Amino acid sequence: MSVPEAHPDNRLTGPEQGAPPDRVGPTGQPPAASADSGSHAPVPSGSTSPGRPRRWLLPAVLAAVVLLALAAVGVTVVWSGPAAEWRAGEQPAAQPPPAVLTAADQNAPEPAAAGVRAVLDPLVGSAALGDRVNVSVTDVATGSTLYDQGADIGTVPASVTKLVTAATVLAARGPGHRIPTRAVAGAAPGEVVLIGGGDPTLAVDDTGFYPGAARLDELAAQVKAALGGVAPTRVVVDSSLYSGPVHAPGWDDDIPTGGYGSAITALMTDGARSDLEQAKRDHDDGAHGAERVKEPDLHAGAAFARLLGVPEDAVKRGPAPEAGADASAGATAGAPGGELGVVQSLPMVRLVDIMIADSDNVVAEALARQVALARGQPASFSGAGESMEAVAGELGLPVDALTLTDGSGLSRANRISPSLLTDLIRLAADGSRPELTTLFGGLPVAAWSGTLADRYTDVAAQAGAGAVRAKTGTLTGVHAIAGLVTTADGRLLTFAVLTDRTPADGLEATRLELDRIAAALAACGCR
Repeated sequence: MSVPEAHPDNRLTGPEQGAPPDRVGPTGQPPAASADSGSHAPVPSGSTSPGRPRRWLLPAVLAAVVLLALAAVGVTVVWSGPAAEWRAGEQPAAQPPPAVLTAADQNAPEPAAAGVRAVLDPLVGSAALGDRVNVSVTDVATGSTLYDQGADIGTVPASVTKLVTAATVLAARGPGHRIPTRAVAGAAPGEVVLIGGGDPTLAVDDTGFYPGAARLDELAAQVKAALGGVAPTRVVVDSSLYSGPVHAPGWDDDIPTGGYGSAITALMTDGARSDLEQAKRDHDDGAHGAERVKEPDLHAGAAFARLLGVPEDAVKRGPAPEAGADASAGATAGAPGGELGVVQSLPMVRLVDIMIADSDNVVAEALARQVALARGQPASFSGAGESMEAVAGELGLPVDALTLTDGSGLSRANRISPSLLTDLIRLAADGSRPELTTLFGGLPVAAWSGTLADRYTDVAAQAGAGAVRAKTGTLTGVHAIAGLVTTADGRLLTFAVLTDRTPADGLEATRLELDRIAAALAACGCR
Protein backbone atom coordinates (compact mmCIF):
# COMPACT_ATOMS: atom_id res chain seq x y z
CA MET A 1 0.00 0.00 0.00
CA SER A 2 1.25 3.47 -0.77
CA VAL A 3 1.30 6.51 1.46
CA PRO A 4 1.78 9.21 -1.21
CA GLU A 5 2.74 12.80 -0.62
CA ALA A 6 -0.86 13.99 -0.56
CA HIS A 7 -1.57 11.89 2.53
CA PRO A 8 -4.42 13.42 4.55
CA ASP A 9 -2.16 14.36 7.43
CA ASN A 10 -0.22 16.70 5.14
CA ARG A 11 -2.65 19.57 5.55
CA LEU A 12 -2.40 22.51 3.22
CA THR A 13 -2.77 25.86 4.94
CA GLY A 14 -1.29 29.35 4.77
CA PRO A 15 0.22 31.01 1.72
CA GLU A 16 0.68 27.85 -0.32
CA GLN A 17 -3.03 27.19 -0.01
CA GLY A 18 -3.82 30.73 -1.04
CA ALA A 19 -3.97 32.49 2.28
CA PRO A 20 -5.62 35.86 2.54
CA PRO A 21 -2.93 38.42 1.80
CA ASP A 22 -2.80 39.68 5.39
CA ARG A 23 -1.10 36.48 6.50
CA VAL A 24 2.14 36.40 4.52
CA GLY A 25 4.67 38.85 3.28
CA PRO A 26 8.16 40.30 3.36
CA THR A 27 11.02 38.57 5.08
CA GLY A 28 11.33 38.89 8.81
CA GLN A 29 11.44 36.78 11.93
CA PRO A 30 9.77 33.35 11.90
CA PRO A 31 6.71 32.58 13.97
CA ALA A 32 7.65 31.05 17.28
CA ALA A 33 6.40 27.48 17.54
CA SER A 34 4.43 26.34 20.56
CA ALA A 35 6.50 23.81 22.45
CA ASP A 36 3.73 22.55 24.68
CA SER A 37 0.63 22.46 22.51
CA GLY A 38 1.97 20.96 19.29
CA SER A 39 -0.33 23.26 17.35
CA HIS A 40 0.43 25.59 14.46
CA ALA A 41 3.04 28.18 15.22
CA PRO A 42 1.58 31.47 16.43
CA VAL A 43 1.19 34.15 13.82
CA PRO A 44 3.24 37.34 13.97
CA SER A 45 1.62 40.31 15.64
CA GLY A 46 -0.99 42.07 13.55
CA SER A 47 -1.95 39.06 11.41
CA THR A 48 -4.84 36.67 11.54
CA SER A 49 -4.72 33.11 12.76
CA PRO A 50 -3.80 30.53 10.12
CA GLY A 51 -6.88 28.43 10.92
CA ARG A 52 -8.46 26.38 8.14
CA PRO A 53 -7.75 27.58 4.58
CA ARG A 54 -10.14 28.58 1.86
CA ARG A 55 -9.34 26.36 -1.12
CA TRP A 56 -10.61 28.82 -3.71
CA LEU A 57 -7.98 31.41 -2.83
CA LEU A 58 -5.10 29.39 -4.30
CA PRO A 59 -2.99 32.09 -5.99
CA ALA A 60 -0.61 32.10 -8.88
CA VAL A 61 2.81 33.03 -7.74
CA LEU A 62 1.74 32.78 -4.13
CA ALA A 63 1.77 35.71 -1.75
CA ALA A 64 4.84 34.27 -0.04
CA VAL A 65 6.84 33.94 -3.25
CA VAL A 66 10.57 34.19 -2.70
CA LEU A 67 12.60 35.22 -5.72
CA LEU A 68 16.24 34.56 -4.93
CA ALA A 69 18.85 36.42 -6.99
CA LEU A 70 22.44 35.57 -6.18
CA ALA A 71 24.71 38.61 -6.59
CA ALA A 72 28.40 38.91 -5.92
CA VAL A 73 27.72 40.50 -2.56
CA GLY A 74 25.23 37.92 -1.38
CA VAL A 75 21.64 36.84 -1.60
CA THR A 76 18.80 39.25 -2.17
CA VAL A 77 15.25 38.25 -1.30
CA VAL A 78 12.48 39.87 -3.33
CA TRP A 79 8.79 39.35 -2.65
CA SER A 80 5.83 39.34 -4.99
CA GLY A 81 2.62 41.25 -4.40
CA PRO A 82 -0.26 39.82 -2.38
CA ALA A 83 -2.24 36.84 -3.53
CA ALA A 84 -5.26 38.89 -4.52
CA GLU A 85 -3.32 40.44 -7.41
CA TRP A 86 -3.46 37.05 -9.08
CA ARG A 87 -7.21 36.64 -8.78
CA ALA A 88 -9.26 38.08 -11.61
CA GLY A 89 -11.28 41.13 -10.66
CA GLU A 90 -9.72 41.70 -7.25
CA GLN A 91 -7.40 44.37 -5.96
CA PRO A 92 -4.31 43.79 -3.81
CA ALA A 93 -4.46 44.48 -0.09
CA ALA A 94 -3.88 48.09 0.88
CA GLN A 95 -1.60 47.24 3.82
CA PRO A 96 1.59 45.17 3.57
CA PRO A 97 1.25 41.74 5.17
CA PRO A 98 3.28 40.68 8.21
CA ALA A 99 6.49 38.67 8.06
CA VAL A 100 6.61 34.89 8.31
CA LEU A 101 10.05 33.95 6.98
CA THR A 102 13.49 34.45 8.47
CA ALA A 103 15.47 36.96 6.42
CA ALA A 104 18.81 35.93 4.96
CA ASP A 105 21.81 38.14 5.78
CA GLN A 106 24.04 38.60 2.77
CA ASN A 107 26.96 39.38 5.06
CA ALA A 108 26.50 36.36 7.35
CA PRO A 109 29.53 34.10 7.85
CA GLU A 110 29.57 30.80 5.98
CA PRO A 111 29.27 27.66 8.12
CA ALA A 112 32.24 25.30 8.29
CA ALA A 113 31.82 21.78 6.91
CA ALA A 114 33.23 20.35 10.14
CA GLY A 115 30.69 22.30 12.16
CA VAL A 116 27.81 21.09 10.02
CA ARG A 117 29.02 17.49 10.31
CA ALA A 118 29.26 17.73 14.07
CA VAL A 119 25.64 18.83 14.24
CA LEU A 120 24.14 16.49 11.64
CA ASP A 121 26.01 13.20 12.13
CA PRO A 122 24.10 12.18 15.28
CA LEU A 123 20.76 13.01 13.65
CA VAL A 124 21.42 11.32 10.32
CA GLY A 125 22.18 8.09 12.19
CA SER A 126 18.72 7.89 13.77
CA ALA A 127 17.08 4.47 13.48
CA ALA A 128 13.82 6.15 12.45
CA LEU A 129 15.46 7.14 9.16
CA GLY A 130 16.25 3.55 8.24
CA ASP A 131 19.51 2.15 6.96
CA ARG A 132 19.98 4.33 3.86
CA VAL A 133 20.03 8.08 4.43
CA ASN A 134 21.54 10.21 1.68
CA VAL A 135 22.16 13.87 2.39
CA SER A 136 23.54 16.97 0.68
CA VAL A 137 23.95 20.43 2.23
CA THR A 138 25.38 23.30 0.20
CA ASP A 139 25.97 27.00 0.77
CA VAL A 140 23.80 28.93 -1.70
CA ALA A 141 26.15 31.90 -2.16
CA THR A 142 29.40 29.99 -2.72
CA GLY A 143 28.26 26.54 -3.78
CA SER A 144 30.52 24.97 -1.16
CA THR A 145 29.56 21.46 -0.06
CA LEU A 146 29.00 21.49 3.69
CA TYR A 147 27.73 17.95 4.16
CA ASP A 148 27.88 14.88 1.94
CA GLN A 149 26.60 11.46 2.88
CA GLY A 150 25.69 9.51 -0.22
CA ALA A 151 24.97 12.83 -1.91
CA ASP A 152 25.57 11.43 -5.40
CA ILE A 153 23.58 8.21 -4.93
CA GLY A 154 20.28 7.88 -6.75
CA THR A 155 17.51 7.40 -4.18
CA VAL A 156 13.75 6.91 -4.44
CA PRO A 157 12.64 10.57 -4.20
CA ALA A 158 8.84 10.43 -3.83
CA SER A 159 7.32 13.90 -4.36
CA VAL A 160 10.56 15.86 -4.33
CA THR A 161 10.58 14.66 -7.94
CA LYS A 162 8.29 17.61 -8.55
CA LEU A 163 11.23 20.00 -8.11
CA VAL A 164 12.85 18.42 -11.18
CA THR A 165 9.53 18.51 -13.03
CA ALA A 166 9.16 22.19 -12.16
CA ALA A 167 12.67 23.16 -13.24
CA THR A 168 12.55 21.26 -16.52
CA VAL A 169 9.11 22.46 -17.60
CA LEU A 170 10.00 26.06 -16.75
CA ALA A 171 13.19 25.69 -18.79
CA ALA A 172 11.47 23.94 -21.69
CA ARG A 173 8.25 25.96 -21.87
CA GLY A 174 8.90 29.18 -19.95
CA PRO A 175 6.81 30.67 -17.11
CA GLY A 176 4.28 32.32 -19.43
CA HIS A 177 3.36 29.31 -21.58
CA ARG A 178 -0.32 28.34 -21.65
CA ILE A 179 -1.84 25.01 -22.69
CA PRO A 180 -4.68 25.22 -25.24
CA THR A 181 -7.89 23.20 -25.35
CA ARG A 182 -9.38 23.45 -28.83
CA ALA A 183 -12.61 22.65 -30.62
CA VAL A 184 -12.70 22.09 -34.37
CA ALA A 185 -15.35 21.11 -36.87
CA GLY A 186 -15.68 17.38 -37.46
CA ALA A 187 -16.09 15.50 -40.71
CA ALA A 188 -19.91 15.54 -40.58
CA PRO A 189 -22.19 18.59 -40.27
CA GLY A 190 -22.75 19.50 -36.64
CA GLU A 191 -19.90 17.28 -35.42
CA VAL A 192 -17.58 19.02 -32.96
CA VAL A 193 -14.17 17.63 -32.07
CA LEU A 194 -12.82 18.50 -28.62
CA ILE A 195 -9.01 18.32 -28.70
CA GLY A 196 -7.15 17.89 -25.43
CA GLY A 197 -3.92 19.86 -25.19
CA GLY A 198 -2.90 18.50 -21.79
CA ASP A 199 -4.44 21.05 -19.41
CA PRO A 200 -5.29 19.08 -16.22
CA THR A 201 -6.94 22.08 -14.56
CA LEU A 202 -9.59 22.62 -17.24
CA ALA A 203 -12.98 23.34 -15.62
CA VAL A 204 -16.50 22.76 -16.83
CA ASP A 205 -17.70 26.16 -15.60
CA ASP A 206 -17.00 28.72 -12.89
CA THR A 207 -17.33 26.12 -10.13
CA GLY A 208 -14.08 24.37 -11.07
CA PHE A 209 -11.55 23.01 -8.59
CA TYR A 210 -8.63 25.19 -9.74
CA PRO A 211 -9.24 28.97 -9.50
CA GLY A 212 -8.86 30.82 -12.78
CA ALA A 213 -8.74 27.69 -14.93
CA ALA A 214 -9.84 27.58 -18.57
CA ARG A 215 -13.53 26.62 -18.93
CA LEU A 216 -15.50 24.35 -21.22
CA ASP A 217 -18.60 26.53 -20.99
CA GLU A 218 -16.66 29.42 -22.53
CA LEU A 219 -15.37 27.09 -25.25
CA ALA A 220 -18.92 25.88 -25.91
CA ALA A 221 -20.09 29.47 -26.33
CA GLN A 222 -17.36 30.04 -28.91
CA VAL A 223 -18.39 26.88 -30.78
CA LYS A 224 -22.05 27.88 -30.94
CA ALA A 225 -21.14 31.31 -32.26
CA ALA A 226 -18.79 29.84 -34.88
CA LEU A 227 -21.35 27.31 -36.10
CA GLY A 228 -24.02 29.96 -36.47
CA GLY A 229 -27.32 28.23 -37.20
CA VAL A 230 -25.82 24.74 -37.41
CA ALA A 231 -26.85 22.74 -34.36
CA PRO A 232 -24.16 20.51 -32.81
CA THR A 233 -25.07 16.84 -33.20
CA ARG A 234 -22.07 14.90 -31.91
CA VAL A 235 -18.93 15.40 -29.83
CA VAL A 236 -15.76 13.59 -30.78
CA VAL A 237 -13.05 13.46 -28.13
CA ASP A 238 -9.48 13.64 -29.43
CA SER A 239 -7.02 12.92 -26.62
CA SER A 240 -4.40 11.45 -28.93
CA LEU A 241 -1.77 14.01 -27.91
CA TYR A 242 -0.72 11.57 -25.17
CA SER A 243 0.49 8.07 -25.96
CA GLY A 244 1.42 4.95 -24.04
CA PRO A 245 -0.08 3.63 -20.80
CA VAL A 246 -2.24 5.87 -18.62
CA HIS A 247 -0.58 4.64 -15.40
CA ALA A 248 3.15 4.76 -14.79
CA PRO A 249 5.49 1.84 -14.18
CA GLY A 250 6.48 1.74 -10.53
CA TRP A 251 3.14 3.01 -9.20
CA ASP A 252 1.78 1.07 -6.26
CA ASP A 253 -1.34 -0.93 -7.09
CA ASP A 254 -3.60 1.39 -5.11
CA ILE A 255 -2.48 4.63 -6.77
CA PRO A 256 -4.99 4.60 -9.66
CA THR A 257 -7.92 4.02 -7.29
CA GLY A 258 -6.66 5.51 -4.03
CA GLY A 259 -7.35 9.14 -4.84
CA TYR A 260 -3.78 10.40 -5.27
CA GLY A 261 -3.36 9.60 -8.95
CA SER A 262 -5.53 8.99 -11.97
CA ALA A 263 -5.44 7.81 -15.52
CA ILE A 264 -3.32 10.44 -17.30
CA THR A 265 -5.05 11.63 -20.47
CA ALA A 266 -4.60 14.72 -22.63
CA LEU A 267 -8.15 15.83 -21.90
CA MET A 268 -9.66 15.99 -18.41
CA THR A 269 -11.53 18.39 -16.15
CA ASP A 270 -10.65 19.29 -12.56
CA GLY A 271 -7.73 16.88 -12.37
CA ALA A 272 -10.10 13.98 -13.17
CA ARG A 273 -11.99 14.38 -9.88
CA SER A 274 -15.36 12.65 -10.03
CA ASP A 275 -17.22 14.39 -7.18
CA LEU A 276 -16.13 18.00 -7.39
CA GLU A 277 -18.04 19.37 -4.42
CA GLN A 278 -16.86 16.56 -2.14
CA ALA A 279 -13.29 17.09 -3.35
CA LYS A 280 -13.52 20.77 -2.44
CA ARG A 281 -14.86 20.01 1.04
CA ASP A 282 -12.20 17.39 1.67
CA HIS A 283 -9.48 19.71 0.45
CA ASP A 284 -10.65 22.48 2.74
CA ASP A 285 -10.45 19.98 5.61
CA GLY A 286 -6.86 19.08 4.73
CA ALA A 287 -7.46 15.86 2.80
CA HIS A 288 -5.87 15.82 -0.64
CA GLY A 289 -7.09 12.48 -1.93
CA ALA A 290 -10.15 12.48 -4.18
CA GLU A 291 -12.03 9.86 -6.15
CA ARG A 292 -11.07 10.06 -9.84
CA VAL A 293 -13.01 9.08 -12.94
CA LYS A 294 -11.85 6.01 -14.84
CA GLU A 295 -11.82 7.65 -18.27
CA PRO A 296 -11.06 11.37 -17.81
CA ASP A 297 -11.22 12.25 -21.52
CA LEU A 298 -14.69 10.80 -22.08
CA HIS A 299 -15.86 12.34 -18.81
CA ALA A 300 -14.77 15.76 -20.09
CA GLY A 301 -16.36 15.06 -23.48
CA ALA A 302 -19.68 14.26 -21.83
CA ALA A 303 -19.59 17.55 -19.92
CA PHE A 304 -18.86 19.41 -23.16
CA ALA A 305 -21.74 17.63 -24.89
CA ARG A 306 -24.17 18.76 -22.17
CA LEU A 307 -23.04 22.34 -22.67
CA LEU A 308 -23.67 22.04 -26.43
CA GLY A 309 -27.02 20.36 -25.97
CA VAL A 310 -25.74 17.09 -27.42
CA PRO A 311 -26.87 13.74 -25.91
CA GLU A 312 -24.13 12.02 -23.92
CA ASP A 313 -24.57 8.87 -25.97
CA ALA A 314 -23.39 10.90 -28.96
CA VAL A 315 -19.89 11.24 -27.47
CA LYS A 316 -17.08 9.07 -28.80
CA ARG A 317 -13.32 9.06 -29.13
CA GLY A 318 -11.76 9.81 -32.48
CA PRO A 319 -9.16 11.89 -34.31
CA ALA A 320 -9.73 15.43 -35.43
CA PRO A 321 -9.83 15.82 -39.21
CA GLU A 322 -6.87 17.48 -40.82
CA ALA A 323 -7.55 21.15 -41.42
CA GLY A 324 -7.32 22.52 -44.91
CA ALA A 325 -5.37 25.63 -45.85
CA ASP A 326 -8.48 27.75 -45.43
CA ALA A 327 -9.60 26.10 -42.17
CA SER A 328 -9.83 29.33 -40.22
CA ALA A 329 -11.84 31.10 -42.88
CA GLY A 330 -14.14 28.12 -43.25
CA ALA A 331 -14.80 27.63 -39.55
CA THR A 332 -18.15 29.35 -39.57
CA ALA A 333 -19.42 27.04 -42.27
CA GLY A 334 -18.10 24.05 -40.36
CA ALA A 335 -15.31 23.08 -42.75
CA PRO A 336 -13.71 19.87 -41.43
CA GLY A 337 -10.81 20.73 -39.15
CA GLY A 338 -11.78 24.39 -39.00
CA GLU A 339 -11.20 25.91 -35.60
CA LEU A 340 -14.39 26.66 -33.71
CA GLY A 341 -12.87 27.88 -30.48
CA VAL A 342 -9.94 27.70 -28.08
CA VAL A 343 -9.38 28.34 -24.38
CA GLN A 344 -6.01 28.66 -22.68
CA SER A 345 -4.81 27.29 -19.35
CA LEU A 346 -3.33 29.26 -16.52
CA PRO A 347 0.26 30.34 -17.28
CA MET A 348 2.92 27.73 -16.58
CA VAL A 349 4.19 29.57 -13.51
CA ARG A 350 0.78 29.16 -11.87
CA LEU A 351 0.56 25.48 -12.80
CA VAL A 352 3.99 24.94 -11.25
CA ASP A 353 2.87 26.72 -8.08
CA ILE A 354 -0.20 24.48 -7.83
CA MET A 355 1.87 21.36 -8.41
CA ILE A 356 4.42 22.16 -5.70
CA ALA A 357 2.19 23.83 -3.13
CA ASP A 358 -0.48 21.14 -3.19
CA SER A 359 1.82 18.31 -4.29
CA ASP A 360 -0.69 17.69 -7.08
CA ASN A 361 0.30 14.45 -8.77
CA VAL A 362 -2.03 14.75 -11.76
CA VAL A 363 -0.83 18.27 -12.55
CA ALA A 364 2.75 17.02 -12.23
CA GLU A 365 2.23 14.31 -14.84
CA ALA A 366 0.70 16.84 -17.22
CA LEU A 367 3.65 19.21 -16.80
CA ALA A 368 6.13 16.39 -17.36
CA ARG A 369 4.48 15.72 -20.71
CA GLN A 370 4.83 19.39 -21.59
CA VAL A 371 8.59 18.90 -21.39
CA ALA A 372 8.34 16.04 -23.88
CA LEU A 373 6.12 18.05 -26.22
CA ALA A 374 8.51 21.01 -26.11
CA ARG A 375 11.30 18.69 -27.27
CA GLY A 376 9.26 16.98 -29.95
CA GLN A 377 9.13 13.69 -28.06
CA PRO A 378 6.14 11.40 -27.39
CA ALA A 379 3.91 12.72 -24.62
CA SER A 380 4.07 9.50 -22.63
CA PHE A 381 5.52 8.48 -19.29
CA SER A 382 8.72 7.29 -20.98
CA GLY A 383 8.92 10.27 -23.34
CA ALA A 384 8.41 12.69 -20.45
CA GLY A 385 10.97 10.97 -18.23
CA GLU A 386 13.63 10.89 -20.93
CA SER A 387 12.94 14.50 -21.88
CA MET A 388 13.17 15.73 -18.28
CA GLU A 389 16.45 13.87 -17.87
CA ALA A 390 17.77 15.52 -21.05
CA VAL A 391 16.73 19.02 -19.97
CA ALA A 392 18.23 18.47 -16.51
CA GLY A 393 21.52 17.58 -18.17
CA GLU A 394 21.35 20.67 -20.36
CA LEU A 395 20.87 22.74 -17.20
CA GLY A 396 24.21 21.38 -15.99
CA LEU A 397 22.76 19.23 -13.23
CA PRO A 398 24.48 15.95 -12.25
CA VAL A 399 22.30 13.40 -14.05
CA ASP A 400 24.42 10.24 -13.75
CA ALA A 401 22.14 8.92 -11.00
CA LEU A 402 18.91 10.41 -12.39
CA THR A 403 16.13 8.08 -13.56
CA LEU A 404 12.60 9.38 -14.08
CA THR A 405 9.64 7.20 -14.98
CA ASP A 406 7.04 9.77 -13.98
CA GLY A 407 6.80 13.45 -13.10
CA SER A 408 4.97 13.22 -9.80
CA GLY A 409 7.19 10.94 -7.74
CA LEU A 410 4.53 8.28 -7.25
CA SER A 411 6.79 5.82 -9.05
CA ARG A 412 9.19 3.75 -6.97
CA ALA A 413 11.33 3.33 -10.09
CA ASN A 414 12.47 6.98 -9.93
CA ARG A 415 15.97 7.79 -8.69
CA ILE A 416 17.33 11.24 -7.84
CA SER A 417 20.53 12.10 -5.96
CA PRO A 418 20.49 14.65 -3.13
CA SER A 419 23.29 16.58 -4.87
CA LEU A 420 21.15 17.04 -7.97
CA LEU A 421 18.44 18.61 -5.82
CA THR A 422 20.78 21.00 -4.02
CA ASP A 423 22.42 21.93 -7.33
CA LEU A 424 18.99 22.52 -8.86
CA ILE A 425 17.88 24.80 -6.04
CA ARG A 426 21.12 26.77 -6.17
CA LEU A 427 20.82 27.11 -9.97
CA ALA A 428 17.31 28.48 -9.53
CA ALA A 429 18.70 30.97 -7.01
CA ASP A 430 21.80 32.25 -8.78
CA GLY A 431 20.07 34.35 -11.45
CA SER A 432 21.66 32.62 -14.43
CA ARG A 433 18.33 31.00 -15.39
CA PRO A 434 15.72 33.54 -14.26
CA GLU A 435 12.82 31.39 -15.49
CA LEU A 436 13.70 28.82 -12.82
CA THR A 437 13.43 31.35 -10.01
CA THR A 438 9.66 31.10 -10.10
CA LEU A 439 9.69 27.53 -8.75
CA PHE A 440 10.26 28.97 -5.26
CA GLY A 441 6.72 30.35 -5.21
CA GLY A 442 5.07 27.12 -4.17
CA LEU A 443 7.57 25.86 -1.61
CA PRO A 444 5.86 25.27 1.75
CA VAL A 445 7.06 27.16 4.84
CA ALA A 446 7.83 25.22 8.03
CA ALA A 447 5.05 25.39 10.65
CA TRP A 448 3.09 27.66 8.35
CA SER A 449 1.96 26.31 5.01
CA GLY A 450 1.63 23.49 2.53
CA THR A 451 2.86 20.03 3.46
CA LEU A 452 4.94 21.63 6.26
CA ALA A 453 2.00 23.37 7.94
CA ASP A 454 1.71 20.81 10.72
CA ARG A 455 5.44 20.15 11.04
CA TYR A 456 8.27 21.92 12.89
CA THR A 457 5.98 22.48 15.86
CA ASP A 458 7.58 19.80 18.05
CA VAL A 459 10.09 21.18 20.58
CA ALA A 460 12.84 19.12 18.94
CA ALA A 461 12.34 20.84 15.58
CA GLN A 462 10.74 24.20 16.28
CA ALA A 463 13.95 26.08 15.44
CA GLY A 464 13.05 25.41 11.82
CA ALA A 465 9.69 27.19 12.00
CA GLY A 466 9.77 30.01 9.48
CA ALA A 467 13.42 29.28 8.66
CA VAL A 468 12.82 26.24 6.42
CA ARG A 469 11.11 26.35 3.02
CA ALA A 470 11.03 22.96 1.32
CA LYS A 471 9.32 20.32 -0.81
CA THR A 472 8.51 17.08 0.95
CA GLY A 473 7.99 13.56 -0.35
CA THR A 474 6.30 10.54 1.17
CA LEU A 475 5.59 6.97 0.10
CA THR A 476 5.39 3.98 2.38
CA GLY A 477 8.98 3.41 3.49
CA VAL A 478 10.20 6.48 1.57
CA HIS A 479 10.65 9.98 3.01
CA ALA A 480 12.38 12.99 1.52
CA ILE A 481 12.73 16.73 1.94
CA ALA A 482 14.65 19.30 -0.11
CA GLY A 483 14.74 23.06 0.04
CA LEU A 484 16.24 26.11 1.70
CA VAL A 485 17.09 26.93 5.30
CA THR A 486 18.35 30.13 6.91
CA THR A 487 20.91 29.54 9.68
CA ALA A 488 21.01 31.30 13.03
CA ASP A 489 23.59 33.68 11.55
CA GLY A 490 21.40 34.40 8.53
CA ARG A 491 23.29 32.27 6.01
CA LEU A 492 21.13 30.66 3.31
CA LEU A 493 21.77 26.96 2.70
CA THR A 494 20.17 24.42 0.42
CA PHE A 495 19.67 20.89 1.68
CA ALA A 496 18.24 17.55 0.57
CA VAL A 497 17.64 14.46 2.68
CA LEU A 498 16.38 11.30 0.96
CA THR A 499 15.77 8.02 2.74
CA ASP A 500 14.05 5.07 1.07
CA ARG A 501 14.42 2.22 3.55
CA THR A 502 12.52 3.51 6.55
CA PRO A 503 10.29 1.47 8.87
CA ALA A 504 6.89 1.11 7.18
CA ASP A 505 5.09 1.92 10.44
CA GLY A 506 7.26 4.88 11.41
CA LEU A 507 5.64 7.74 9.47
CA GLU A 508 5.54 10.34 12.23
CA ALA A 509 8.87 9.38 13.79
CA THR A 510 10.64 9.55 10.44
CA ARG A 511 9.18 12.93 9.58
CA LEU A 512 10.22 14.31 12.94
CA GLU A 513 13.81 13.15 12.39
CA LEU A 514 13.87 14.84 8.98
CA ASP A 515 12.53 18.01 10.57
CA ARG A 516 15.20 17.87 13.26
CA ILE A 517 17.94 17.80 10.60
CA ALA A 518 16.74 21.00 8.91
CA ALA A 519 15.98 22.58 12.29
CA ALA A 520 19.53 21.85 13.44
CA LEU A 521 20.85 23.76 10.43
CA ALA A 522 18.50 26.63 11.26
CA ALA A 523 19.68 26.74 14.87
CA CYS A 524 23.41 26.66 14.36
CA GLY A 525 26.13 28.88 12.98
CA CYS A 526 28.18 25.70 12.53
CA ARG A 527 31.49 27.53 12.57
